[in-house]
Amino acid sequence: MSTEIKAPVFPESVAEGTIATWHKQPGEACSRDELIVDIETDKVVLEVVAPADGVIEEVVKGEGDTVESGEVIGKFKEGAAGESKPAAKDDGGAEKKEAASQPTESSSDSGAKSGEAILSPAARKLAEENGVDPESIKGTGKDGRVTKEDVQNHVDAGKSSSAGSAAPASAGAMPEVNVQQGERPEKRVPMTRLRASIAKRLVNAQQTAAMLTTFNEVNMGPVMELRKQYKDSFEKRHGIKLGFMSFFAKAATEALKRFPAVNASIDGNDMVYHGYQDIGVAVSTDRGLVVPVVRDVDGLGLADIEKKIVEYGGKAKEGKLGIEEMTGGTFTITNGGIFGSLISTPILNPPQTAILGMHKIQERPMAVNGQVVVQPMMYLALSYDHRMIDGKEAVQFLVAIKEMLEDPARILLDV
Repeated sequence: MSTEIKAPVFPESVAEGTIATWHKQPGEACSRDELIVDIETDKVVLEVVAPADGVIEEVVKGEGDTVESGEVIGKFKEGAAGESKPAAKDDGGAEKKEAASQPTESSSDSGAKSGEAILSPAARKLAEENGVDPESIKGTGKDGRVTKEDVQNHVDAGKSSSAGSAAPASAGAMPEVNVQQGERPEKRVPMTRLRASIAKRLVNAQQTAAMLTTFNEVNMGPVMELRKQYKDSFEKRHGIKLGFMSFFAKAATEALKRFPAVNASIDGNDMVYHGYQDIGVAVSTDRGLVVPVVRDVDGLGLADIEKKIVEYGGKAKEGKLGIEEMTGGTFTITNGGIFGSLISTPILNPPQTAILGMHKIQERPMAVNGQVVVQPMMYLALSYDHRMIDGKEAVQFLVAIKEMLEDPARILLDV
């Protein structure tokens, strides 16, 4: 029986996607729930699996083609016997045969000898592209199967160790260009849909919003002392390290409640005020910048916020963030300080009306009670849409965050 292979139904925030990789070709056998094609959207990579045991009958949309939500991208023939990849041979030249009673094994795994790593099709393809020995990877999938994420993590780890601490954070995303003496090589690669979408949104934000940025500085000494005093007991009790981001998220939440316009969004000619605080945390990945959203921050403790941030950071690096985890959001925090940025002007994340930029903590001589004292200072930047937020509100919002961070007890006392 022939059935249609359709693109997943995209959420309202995703208009279309691009066929990234067909892991199975027409006539090639595949098992039920086996990955057959990846579709890249401007937010995440969606995986489409085989509906049953059978073969790919026809590819309607090829790699690089644009597809819409629910669009037919191929045809699948259920129950048909397709071509299998050549089985591995032992030393005597005889082919190893897999027992027919294992329908859950994919055809690309059928040649695995006893003791060899079992790879999913996507993992095998990625390993071949990067010249990785599957035997050197520990599988985390079912029955020890090596997944695509296992291979990607292995590749990323190799790049990190070889690049050294001085390598730029985005080096993994840069194409390799072999440079020889006297040559001036170039390499042209297509922009990913995610990066193209980011570029479009950033340009659109600059063109459509009356964007301004106001700056202030905060003495991080009190927060750093608080972390130093309680970091061990905090980690022992909650199983997570106490970072800076949770303090900023809580301080921003309290400030957002005092200045509702900063927590609002613009929808056409309407101004939408939100009675909740869903804070997006910008995360840099090799594929581009993503902004997962920590929801209802007002009702979360510092440990809950830290756990969410760590969870989202891990998912972002592995490309496992779901669309629902990156949609919505009433306010965004971005931290360029982890890369060494001392000061910057963050760009709005539409339709939000403001974004807070954190930066590097830099020790500087400051005047304190008439004396020069070295203090750990951080510049804060608040970019805002002047159509929605007046300069007075923006400045007072940033001052409120500064005051709460310089006296963390204010966060608990709401003063």
